[in-house]
Amino acid sequence: MTMRKVATSLVAGTLFGSGLALGGMTNPARVRGFLDLFGDWDPTLAFVMGGAVLVMAIAWRFQPRMIAPLFEDKFYIPTRKDLTTPLVFGSALFGIGWGVAGLCPGPGIAALVIEPVSALIFVASMIAGMGLVHLLKGEG
Repeated sequence: MTMRKVATSLVAGTLFGSGLALGGMTNPARVRGFLDLFGDWDPTLAFVMGGAVLVMAIAWRFQPRMIAPLFEDKFYIPTRKDLTTPLVFGSALFGIGWGVAGLCPGPGIAALVIEPVSALIFVASMIAGMGLVHLLKGEG
């Protein structure tokens, strides 16, 4: 990996993590508040997701006009459109875990700086779950 790719990844990751922290998405109570539709609902996550959707909608309008990304030879755009059983069950497990923990991978890793002990338990469990899936699928 070239130094330019490393620097770009570092800047993008720092920007993403800072946005999560600034938006309060590293706080599991905020996320659980968003999922509590019939209680004390917190719409913060909807605004953070809406901001991300808006930025990506603009980016997708520019992408077809670009010959290639800045640091790759071509764009790697998913072509599959089918729904598979592993995708459906994996999505359900992700949602359940998100609701229980109040964290998903990005905010979980960003929370390592803010709440290292509880975030470490989440991140270690997430990595263990990913490893278990690879073992069960015979990939590891």
